[in-house]
Amino acid sequence: MPTIDFQDWASKTEQAVLDAAIRLAPELGWNGQLVQRAGKEAGLSAPDIELLLPKGASDLSALLSRRHDEAALAALGRIDVAQLKIRERIHAAVEARIEAAMADEAAVKKSGAYLAVPVHVPLALRLGWETADKLWRWAGDTATDENHYSKRVILCTVLATTLAARLAGGHEHARKHLSDRIDQVMAFEKWKATGAPKPADWGKTAAAFLGRMRYGARQADRTPPQS
Repeated sequence: MPTIDFQDWASKTEQAVLDAAIRLAPELGWNGQLVQRAGKEAGLSAPDIELLLPKGASDLSALLSRRHDEAALAALGRIDVAQLKIRERIHAAVEARIEAAMADEAAVKKSGAYLAVPVHVPLALRLGWETADKLWRWAGDTATDENHYSKRVILCTVLATTLAARLAGGHEHARKHLSDRIDQVMAFEKWKATGAPKPADWGKTAAAFLGRMRYGARQADRTPPQS
């Protein structure tokens, strides 16, 4: 009898469920119903769906984010990073990650609205941190002191706000937003000292972004934006 590698089966099946979820999300939203429909379309029974995705829509959000991380890193892998200055590396990394997300724009909006619910914000922050860490590692960061954490906190903020700019204003608006903040990434100690979000304030910055995802830009803009 052939043996089944559970990890291999799980990985392939997760991606099949995610493919279905991305297609169904505009109609169903990002919720338990989506998980069930996507799982059934991938050929799973209800018990198998629960086994594969025990946290339901939260697991789907994590799969979506990590798929976009992988797509961004694959695109970045075609770049000779050694030929780029550090600011060019960060610019390329953020743009690659935003382009990966925009390939599934409708699903990203639905997942973002789901992650904006207060109980899901810790997951949103954890996924943002994962992404920032992967991109800094691609860029060659080897810091092990407090700079390791500060760089990732700041890049989390840049990623979130650049994605919001792209969703709200399109490609050129996002490019300008990102360009305006590259110097902030490179001089993060000065940036923090002049009033930009400190690591302890990252949650507030993320909350503002997630508010946009949940309620839309007009509702979120009733609160004065952070510079």
